[in-house]
Amino acid sequence: MKIQIRLLSLALAGLMALSALAEAPAGYYNGLTGLKDAALKTAVSKLARNFTRSGEYGTIYTNLKYTFQKTDLYPNSKRWWDMYSDQTFYSPSFSGLNREHSFPKSWWGGATNVPPYVDLNHLYPSEIKANSAKLNYPLGEVGPNPEFDNGVCKVGYPVAGQGGGAKYVFEPADEYKGDFARTYFYMATIYQDMTWKYTYMVSSNTYPTLNAWSVNMLLRWHRQDPVSEKETRRNDAVYSVQNNRNPFIDHPELAEYIWGNKKGLPYNPGSTEPVGDPVLTTPVQDMTLDFGRVAIGKSAMARLLFKGENLTSAVKVQKYTGNADMFTLAAAQIPAALIVTEEGYWLNITYTPTEVGEHTTRLLISGGGVSGSRGVALTAECCPVPTLSQIHATDATDITEEQYVANWDAPAGEDVDYYIVTRTMYSNGTAKTEELVAEDNSLVITGFADSESETYSVRSSYLGYESAPSNVIVVKHNGISDATMDAPLAVAETPGGIRLICDRDIVGLRIYNVSGQPVVTAERAVNNTEIMLPSGVYFVTAGTGTRPIKVVVR
Repeated sequence: MKIQIRLLSLALAGLMALSALAEAPAGYYNGLTGLKDAALKTAVSKLARNFTRSGEYGTIYTNLKYTFQKTDLYPNSKRWWDMYSDQTFYSPSFSGLNREHSFPKSWWGGATNVPPYVDLNHLYPSEIKANSAKLNYPLGEVGPNPEFDNGVCKVGYPVAGQGGGAKYVFEPADEYKGDFARTYFYMATIYQDMTWKYTYMVSSNTYPTLNAWSVNMLLRWHRQDPVSEKETRRNDAVYSVQNNRNPFIDHPELAEYIWGNKKGLPYNPGSTEPVGDPVLTTPVQDMTLDFGRVAIGKSAMARLLFKGENLTSAVKVQKYTGNADMFTLAAAQIPAALIVTEEGYWLNITYTPTEVGEHTTRLLISGGGVSGSRGVALTAECCPVPTLSQIHATDATDITEEQYVANWDAPAGEDVDYYIVTRTMYSNGTAKTEELVAEDNSLVITGFADSESETYSVRSSYLGYESAPSNVIVVKHNGISDATMDAPLAVAETPGGIRLICDRDIVGLRIYNVSGQPVVTAERAVNNTEIMLPSGVYFVTAGTGTRPIKVVVR
């Protein structure tokens, strides 16, 4: 329930989101043309070295869990993009994750007052166990019988010729090997003048910095796993935060001129080598693009990657058969120049169902100078608008000074995508609220030592819809937990206002300013009511006999 509608705030938030990412300005790389070898590497270093810092090193590092929300979430999702594990974590909670220096900070001696300590271009969220297993080992390819293997990354003895003398190496998944290779190209270039404490992969000299074995491996990873849309989006996001970029993502050919098969040649941006006959490598024949489940009245978007080599004309995409009218293509013809790039071309396809049921169609893909055609299946399911029962939260368990387990009853017979736990922490007369995501009907909540007491309520989410909030559970350090709050009314801060927390309807709500003038009155208010207020100090009370609650709106 909203007492005030925040249309202007929402509109401004939308505009900010659209303008948040930033591409490299025109001419950003102009000064590199014609340079080669060491001179080229040094010019790249000077171009990207001096990034913008928004505060002290320690503060920037502490705030990385908030900065990562701009750089390391899946598109249109709250899920963290973790390149180290297949576990699922959701923002804004950072529980279970570390701030990982993919290029280990111990290699430069561990100093925390130097730019690489907070350089986003090599900092990623990582699941804790994977990060602990990785330690400061170099990148490499793991031999048989790894010491650690979570299905995404491995740690173990290196294959022959790798490791640079380290006992173990860290091997990422194939889909991320190019990402890590280009990260290391960046670090070995931007910080080429550093003195290294550990020299598994680098030497303390200006050129070429990377040791021979690591050059061979990283170039191979770089070629086999080209720049992805994920990297491009992240590069733009990093640029919007710290005003520098990873040049090896924008111009992958730079690696060939500095270390690879074009070493010794003057740099020619975007140059490619002729390869042969026209080839469309993806999409492949009879692949399926699944949109999943969508509630009637909503839409879903999926993306189909087009990549190829030596195409001579545009590639055509046509819909035919089945429920073609429920699927919309962003383009029916894709220029060859977009498909033959390192990143390829992502075709946006939107599913907008008009009736409940399973829907399919096929795409016919032809042209580009490639002989024949190929088909791709599109599948989706439209479901009725879900009816979600109110969740019943139950007492917290396993309460310690540091953490507790929040619990609730799963709704019988209902499909649920995930649960949203609203946690409110009370300390020194103030309240702080955060939302956590859980897949099961319990959640370990950490950081309990930072608050005097806490409350939680739970909502379920399915197909983009949410249930009403549950009852409120109180958690105290003495281990007492109950669904009836000591006071019938509590107040949590929200951006630009407050949120009411109550275990039952509040009658006769009154909010006064410091002059004692009423600014909000409501005959009845319910749990989770949000009230927008100008900045200032206010007193909240209700006809139930509650003492006035002092709040500060920022």
